[in-house]
Amino acid sequence: MPSDDGQTLRNLGSHPMTAADFRSIALSLEGGRVLPRRIAGFSCRRQEICFAGLASRGYGNLMLTLEQQAAFVEEAPEIFLPIPGGWGKMGHTHIRLAAASEDVLTGAVRTAWKLRIDKNAKTSRKKPMWRSAAE
Repeated sequence: MPSDDGQTLRNLGSHPMTAADFRSIALSLEGGRVLPRRIAGFSCRRQEICFAGLASRGYGNLMLTLEQQAAFVEEAPEIFLPIPGGWGKMGHTHIRLAAASEDVLTGAVRTAWKLRIDKNAKTSRKKPMWRSAAE
């Protein structure tokens, strides 16, 4: 799977990943935080902080571009799959935690995090569409 620095990560045979591992990796990234379960999925209203979440049944969710999703799924279909329905058509991707190594999981979460950081940087430079009465 492609990493944010262009190198390919391989499953190096480390122990299967768990929800606790997923959470630990996400929290280790700058700005990473844990959201209440009811908004930890992709229904998160504060998009500036959402890049990944835990799903039920041993899956993590990643917010990727369609291109990133296609590359991940093509290289490791046993680990990555698009989330069914409309979410998957927007790049939202499941990662099978038990099938992923630590390197693969870290690279995937980092990729989603970097995408969110880059999007935040672009939107923070835009001027607001509204103006206050004082302006």
